[in-house]
Amino acid sequence: VLTILGNSAVLATAVKRSSLLKSPELLTVNLAIADIGMAISMYPLAIASAWNHAWLGGDASCIYYALMGFLFGVCSMMTLCAMAVIRFLVTNSSKSNSNKITKNTVRVLITFIWLYSLLWAILPLVGWGYYGPEPFGISCTIAWSKFHNSSNGFSFILSMFLLCTVLPALTIVACYLGIAWKVHKAYQEIQNIDRIPNAAKLEKKLTLMAVLISVGFLSSWTPYAAASFWSIFNSSDSLQPIVTLLPCLFAKSSTAYNPFIYYIFSKTFRREIKQLQCCCGWQVHFFSTNNSAENPVSMMWSG
Repeated sequence: VLTILGNSAVLATAVKRSSLLKSPELLTVNLAIADIGMAISMYPLAIASAWNHAWLGGDASCIYYALMGFLFGVCSMMTLCAMAVIRFLVTNSSKSNSNKITKNTVRVLITFIWLYSLLWAILPLVGWGYYGPEPFGISCTIAWSKFHNSSNGFSFILSMFLLCTVLPALTIVACYLGIAWKVHKAYQEIQNIDRIPNAAKLEKKLTLMAVLISVGFLSSWTPYAAASFWSIFNSSDSLQPIVTLLPCLFAKSSTAYNPFIYYIFSKTFRREIKQLQCCCGWQVHFFSTNNSAENPVSMMWSG
C-alpha cells in the first residue's frame, strides 16, 4: 500500500510539473514506474499465496511472478546505475557541458534500460536459465539451485550476477565516491568564504539524496542476494524457510522507501503532496502556490 500510494504521488507530481522537469529527473520517474509496476504485478499474488500458506496457481503463474520480479528488479538496478553516472557527469562537468544531457538523451537511455531488462527477463523463457519457486514456497524467482545442476543454469546465473548486479553496483559506488571527492574538494576551495554558495549546498543535497536512494535499494536486496548466493552452493533445505522468507520480504520493501526520501529532502515535493492531500479533501495546511511560481524548480532533484 505504501509503495503504491507513495510512488503514485511521485508520478502525479511529475505529471503536474512535467514542464519543469530536468532531464535527470526522468530517471527518478522511471524508478517510480518500476517500483509501482512491481507492487501491482507481484504483491497481490504473493499476499494471496501467503494467506493460503502455499503458492496459488501452477507453473504459469510462477513463471509470470518470477518474470515480473526479474524485469522490474533489473530495471530499478540499471536506473539507479544510470542516475549515478549522470550525477557524476553533471558534477564533474562545466555548466555548459552538463546541459548537453538533454531529455531526449535520457529518454533513449530509459528505453535502453527497459529493453535490457526485458531481454534478461525473457532469456529463461527461451531456454537460457530457469524460473522456479522459492524455498519457502509462496513466491517464485530465478532457480538458483540450477547453478550446479546444469551448465545452462551455471552460465546464466553467473552472467546475470555479473552484468545485472556486480557491475552496476560497483559503478554506483565508484560514481558516488567520485562525486563525494569532487564535493569535498569544492568545499575546501570555498572554506574561507563566509557564505557557501547556494549551488554548492544544492549539489550536496542532491548527492546525499541520490546516495540514500541507492543505499536503500542495495541494502534491501543484499540479504536476499546473500541467501540466494548461499543456495547456489548449498542445498536450499540447509536454510530454514523463515531465513529465506525474511530477506525476500525485506527486498520487496525497497519499492516503498524512495517517496519518503523525496519527502524529506525536497520542499517542493512536500508542498505538492500537501496540495494533493488538500485536493483529496484532507484538511492540511499548505504553502501558497505563489511559492511555486517564485521558485520554479523540479520536485525530486532540488530543494
